[in-house]
Amino acid sequence: MKAEEKREYIQYRLESARETFGAARVLAENGYWNSAVNRLYYALFYSVNAILYLTDIQVKKHSSVKSQFTLHFIKTGKFDKKYGHLLSELFDWRQKGDYDNIFDYNQESVMPLFKQVEEMLDLIENTIKEELHI
Repeated sequence: MKAEEKREYIQYRLESARETFGAARVLAENGYWNSAVNRLYYALFYSVNAILYLTDIQVKKHSSVKSQFTLHFIKTGKFDKKYGHLLSELFDWRQKGDYDNIFDYNQESVMPLFKQVEEMLDLIENTIKEELHI
């Protein structure tokens, strides 16, 4: 893939992450807590996918995104462990909220996640911008 195509793909993923984060806010404002958790997870998924792609790591499965992010960014100390925990937690929460028959999140459990997710999105976006010099 050419450098410009790579840059465009990464930018697309970052934009998708921000848009999805915004959708999570709208869902939370309307009390759709399980759907908000889903969108928070996907916001991180898209941004982590972008930073992995930046380092030429292409993954197809959600579990691979988690494991490769942990291997290349958490275990190396590039990012704090709390971000690996956040991604794993939201992965599990999304699974529970989407697939468990009777499971509902609430305002108290979901609202604190917004600050953490936004912090991680900012960190990934700033790291990518520094690397790409944009």
